[in-house]
Formats: sequence, structure tokens, C-alpha cells
Amino acid sequence: MSTEQPRPGPGDEPEGGPAPHEAGLPKAPPPTDSYGTNPYGGPSGAVDPLAGMPPLASLGRRLVARIVDALIVGIPVSLVLLPTMDGYDFDNGGSGNYVQQSVVLLVYFVYDALMLSARGQTLGKMLMRVRVAMLDDGAVPRGNPAWARAAVYSLPQLLPCIGFLFWLVNVLFCTWDRPYRQCLHDKAAKTVVVSAA
Repeated sequence: MSTEQPRPGPGDEPEGGPAPHEAGLPKAPPPTDSYGTNPYGGPSGAVDPLAGMPPLASLGRRLVARIVDALIVGIPVSLVLLPTMDGYDFDNGGSGNYVQQSVVLLVYFVYDALMLSARGQTLGKMLMRVRVAMLDDGAVPRGNPAWARAAVYSLPQLLPCIGFLFWLVNVLFCTWDRPYRQCLHDKAAKTVVVSAA
């Protein structure tokens, strides 16, 4: 009597039945990111949301666009507020400066949201040929996404100290975020910054 087990032939199934993909069962889904999509696309059938969109904008262009926008808003608003400026007063902790900075931030918030909602670009972004696009389809972030993006960028800065720290982490986030190089305000609005023709 032989104790040797017969080897499976070409038509025999392995122990435990056929492999799931051979039995007509679906394959395991590809890995997903926080948006429920495979961040890299690829042969698994998942489509990269950036497929068909222009390439991501460089960090340098994004920075220069923000600087240009800050000057476009900051200089005129500061000139309008100039008659109300008394200089820095150490006795009251510079509360006059805080109010003036708050006005500049609020004007910047409205400017940013309106421009992004209208065309996906501020004046600085137009100059640097970059634009903000919805991650899922590349559309202009009209309405709520534009306002949410602008709010997360500008409004936390109204909080003394903590607001600046949040803003700093927010703007630096795109330097290590992969694969879309999003800042926190991009993640909040589900947007990306891409090159514009």
C-alpha cells in the first residue's frame, strides 16, 4: 500500500477549490486613497483622476502666484487703511495692527474665493499660468469648493499664534504630499493645482 499522494493533473483543482479569480469571483479591489480611488491608476483598472488633465503645477509657480496675489490685495487695502494706522503701540499690544491685518485677510479670502469660483484662477495664478481644478474631473471649483479652499487658507490666520502655525503647516504640506502635491486647503476642497495653457 502506497502512502504517496497523487499529484494534481492539469484539470484538477487545488485543495480548497479554485482560486477566486478562476471561479468567476471578483478580484480584490485595488488600493485606494482617501478619495476612494487608486492614486496611481494602473493596470488594475482604476483610473488616475489626473488622467487627461494638464500636469501638476510646480511648487515655485504656486509660491510666486501667492506672492503676487498677496501684493495685489495687500497694497491697495493697506493704502485704504493708511489713515487709520497709528503705528505700532507697545502699550496696547499692537491691537490696531491686528485689526488691519484681519481686514487684509478677509478681503483676500473674498478675492480668492470669487476668482477661483469664476475661473479657477486668481490674477497671480493667471500670471504664473497655473489653475485650480477639481480632483475628480478637472472642472473649475465653482461655489462651495472655492469658498472652502479660500476659507481654510485665509481664515485660520485670524487666530493669533495658532493660526500662523496652522497656515505654515498648510502651505508646506504640498512639499511632502503625494501623489497630488495638495496643501490642506486643497484637501478640504478636493482640488489640485495644475498648469494652465
